[in-house]
Amino acid sequence: MLNLQKLPKIDLHCHLDGSLSVPMMERHLGRRIAPREICVDSGCTSLTEYLTKFDIPVQCLQTAEYIEQEAEAFLESLVPDCIRYVEVRFAPILSTAKGLSCREVIECVLRGLERGKEKTGISYGVIACAMRNVSPDMNMRLLDDISGDSGSGVCALDLAGDESRYPNTLFHELFEEARRRRIPFTIHSGETGNVENVRTAIEYGASRIGHGLALIQDPDLMQEVARRGIGIEMCPTSNLQTHAAPSLAAYPLDRFLDAGILVTLNTDNRTVSQTTMTQEFTLIRDLFRDESLLQLLLKNAQETAFLPTEF
Repeated sequence: MLNLQKLPKIDLHCHLDGSLSVPMMERHLGRRIAPREICVDSGCTSLTEYLTKFDIPVQCLQTAEYIEQEAEAFLESLVPDCIRYVEVRFAPILSTAKGLSCREVIECVLRGLERGKEKTGISYGVIACAMRNVSPDMNMRLLDDISGDSGSGVCALDLAGDESRYPNTLFHELFEEARRRRIPFTIHSGETGNVENVRTAIEYGASRIGHGLALIQDPDLMQEVARRGIGIEMCPTSNLQTHAAPSLAAYPLDRFLDAGILVTLNTDNRTVSQTTMTQEFTLIRDLFRDESLLQLLLKNAQETAFLPTEF
């Protein structure tokens, strides 16, 4: 049996703000943080409720010093999990409340990650998240910040936030412009049961889909995803907590793989969901009793990563 703790891994869908160090947040705030403030439990009812756990982490990510420290600590926290490559995503827009620009936020994260890489040897890519609940102008300015030479270090764009309130159809211009500028992108889609959001993301030209659970509703669309080689970033623990999947028994990872879809396994939010890649791999091995699935998931991660990765 594979030692999953020591298995070299890739995580393509991990949010920095959802994976912060609790002791560092407590030092920043000057108080203890109760688990219920930043972590979900079995009582979570929806994605909307899940997203409330980001209030405190976002409050902390407002100064250059703290952002750099957390980015460095983030990579260090991956060492026990035997992560070889991670694509860490975050929303620069959410860290501008105290005067930093989006570009400055990105630069802070990159500096911290680079220090972390020097210490750990873990390679990384950075995905900048546009947000569903901000103005189109703000998201377009983010696109400017990651375009061309000024965006060096950012490998892709994402769209995050409450999918149930802000469907993908509201963001046509953003992704049309990203495609024109040849910026690759992934889009959170199908996390709240809306298969049309998955369809729209495909029509926009997404290289990958975040979560994508609703895809199971449309076998023809599943075949289209497989034909186009679009990656599906699945996050089992998070998906169960937000009720994107009704139960572990109904989790469609094996059906997606059977359809030839490039599924990957990811953590989503290590702190908010209280998970690691080792825990995610253990969950899937115990569910399907097939260790060959794990190697396929890693192969898919290598194939669909935004940056070349070897391990």
